[in-house]
Amino acid sequence: MSSNTFGKLFAVTTFGESHGPAIGCVIDGCPPGIPIAPEDFTHDLARRATGRTRHTSQRREADEVEILSGVHEGRTTGTPIALLVRNTDARSKDYDAIARQFRPGHADYTYWQKYGIRDPRGGGRSSARETTMRVAAAVIAKKWLAGRGVVVRGHLAQIGEVLPHGFDARTVDWQAVESNPFFWPVTGQVPELEAYMDALRKSGDSVGARVRVVAEGVPPGWGEPVYGKLDAELASALMSINATKGVEIGAGFAAVAQKGTEHRDEITPDGFLGNHAGGILGGISTGQAIECGVAFKPTSSLRLPGRTVDLDGNPVEVVTTGRHDPCVGIRAVPICEAMVALVLIDQALRHRAQCGDVGPVHPRIPG
Repeated sequence: MSSNTFGKLFAVTTFGESHGPAIGCVIDGCPPGIPIAPEDFTHDLARRATGRTRHTSQRREADEVEILSGVHEGRTTGTPIALLVRNTDARSKDYDAIARQFRPGHADYTYWQKYGIRDPRGGGRSSARETTMRVAAAVIAKKWLAGRGVVVRGHLAQIGEVLPHGFDARTVDWQAVESNPFFWPVTGQVPELEAYMDALRKSGDSVGARVRVVAEGVPPGWGEPVYGKLDAELASALMSINATKGVEIGAGFAAVAQKGTEHRDEITPDGFLGNHAGGILGGISTGQAIECGVAFKPTSSLRLPGRTVDLDGNPVEVVTTGRHDPCVGIRAVPICEAMVALVLIDQALRHRAQCGDVGPVHPRIPG
């Protein structure tokens, strides 16, 4: 069975390919009464978009959202919401030379093995172009969550071997993050990052990145043990993003080197003494900030020659031309935010359906 739908009560189905006429999504189960207009999508789609700086792919799409259904007089109606974004700057000819080759590190070979046919233009359905509609759907999710005091934000935490200097993750300056094209929390390092990325692009190579997402204001109680645990669904959602190779919740892999006395996040009447658990215990939110880390591989769309085989199995040399990101992790920040928001609204609606009659339970530990 195909898997193009995400979520249970807030269900998002995306469709379309990178170089097709359009991409889109249908949202089923959206609560009624949420104010929404086409211009509400502009900010987050611009954050995800290519061509806005020299450090990302130079494909320039308008990414204007058409609302086809589910909204009347500026408010969601509770019926399925259909959103459409037309592709206007695809250059399929850039892929003519490699249409019969399997690009190493891409989905070309696996799509061919699974379906026996593939769309070589820009990666087709496997392209990150599809994530445009995840971000669009999450604009609505974020609005609903914000009405309940939940805010989802993200930043880059590493590019290649470069880390933020003197950065304290407990006191993120979110205005600083939004003020630079890298979503970097230390603005004084931006010139260093620009020089680093310029040298990388000139060399024809690429580099990986790590994104951190923080959801604040999540109340205790969201999550469905044992197979719908909040952290399990966050991990699944974030791993579904193109080029993701690892996901952490809270301390993540660093927990391996910690002692139990350090990691256990002791509790006092005034709050938790730490958040190594990332705001989730037993698959249920604690009321603390939910923290996720996502590792992205370096893209393998390179101008440097590499070895592969063609459709006949013959060894060939492949060189990828066209417009590509030297670091896909930069544009992944709003995509990671989107997936966290989509998980949270879905979990919130499911919690309300089963446990809506459960009032605040004593004691309530401050987050």
